[in-house]
Amino acid sequence: MNSARPAPAVTVVGIGADGWSGLPEAARTALRTADVLIGGSRQLALLPAVCAGTRTAWPSPLRPAVPDLLAAHRGRRVCVLASGDPMFYGIGRALCEELPAGALRVLPHPSSVSYACGRLGWPVEDTEVVTLVGRPTAGLAAALHHGRRLLVLSAGPTTPAEVAELLRDRGFGPSRMSVLEQLGSPAERHTDGIADHWAQPPGDPLNVVAVECRRADGALRLGGSPGLPDEAYAHDGQLTKRHVRAATLAVLAPAPGELLWDVGGGSGSIAVEWMRSHRSCRAVTVERDAVRAERIARNAQTLGVPALRVVTGSAPGALAGLPTPDAVFIGGGLTAPGLLDACWDALPVGGRLVANTVTLESEALLADRYRSHGGELVRIGVSHAVPVGGFTGWRQAMPVTQWSVTKTVPHAGTHAGEER
Repeated sequence: MNSARPAPAVTVVGIGADGWSGLPEAARTALRTADVLIGGSRQLALLPAVCAGTRTAWPSPLRPAVPDLLAAHRGRRVCVLASGDPMFYGIGRALCEELPAGALRVLPHPSSVSYACGRLGWPVEDTEVVTLVGRPTAGLAAALHHGRRLLVLSAGPTTPAEVAELLRDRGFGPSRMSVLEQLGSPAERHTDGIADHWAQPPGDPLNVVAVECRRADGALRLGGSPGLPDEAYAHDGQLTKRHVRAATLAVLAPAPGELLWDVGGGSGSIAVEWMRSHRSCRAVTVERDAVRAERIARNAQTLGVPALRVVTGSAPGALAGLPTPDAVFIGGGLTAPGLLDACWDALPVGGRLVANTVTLESEALLADRYRSHGGELVRIGVSHAVPVGGFTGWRQAMPVTQWSVTKTVPHAGTHAGEER
């Protein structure tokens, strides 16, 4: 016997800058018949008097207030207003996290991205979207590649100027910018310009910034794969060099959503490029030297991964309380008592550990673990062509011994199944 699906407890309606006139009848009916209307003050002001439900504006900060607001109106017909498509960087995600399956009905409106791509003639699937709502502007840097088209979801009226400043600072001053305000409303306005010469005053807070990326002549080229130029990093010599870094990231094999521990961070290059591999990748870098830790944070900002978490302290002690990693890289401090055991024990089954060293003492330690745990033990040698008098010869860098292994069975002390 088929049972009737329960009616949704909450309806979320996407609304555009055109307000009530742009809503389909299903959305209008939901709003007219709701007992409670929840949304931003700007969105609530777009509704006519025929929407007679009690109006409640979201407080700030919004996310922590969601559970209590839903609980306060349980049993009533609740309609939540959202900008554009509620499931695209919108309130829909938070509501899905709080409500059981089937308790939410979503009536989307065209998103600002769809509007902007339509105005610009850009295919949506070929356009990268970066949101700066509640996020630092530095996160945009990871998406900057010559010839790419970006849409930036603005946090407010000052975002276009902040975007222009970042483009100039990262060597993309020649990029063309378009600010599209109040998309879909009678007040829609477009402003165009070049980042190098952007001097427009703050405009409407409801805006999207379109960027056609152009790298300046002579600016350092940063690709999308591991192995960025060493010059991309501020460092004091404690840097996993480019070719070894690329080989190390290949073995670490970051996948979307995974978390890395980068132990003995140095300049943070492994953690930075782990996070650059996908926007959902996360990393914690542990560095005992406070000056280097501060430098790691600067590198993360410069290279577009400001969410990199930097822990200043000595491992293994500084590892206590960190979330369970999917992978661990040890780039320094291998001989510290208990460090290798602590990292191994923290890994769940299926987790990967990679350790690099250039010293005989640490190499002996890795050889011992290779015998007991298996995996792969390799030596990486890189030589560079250099002038030798009037000729050219090879200069070899210190060879790097690398042990990589995937954990296949729990080990005593392993936090198997620990929540992330």
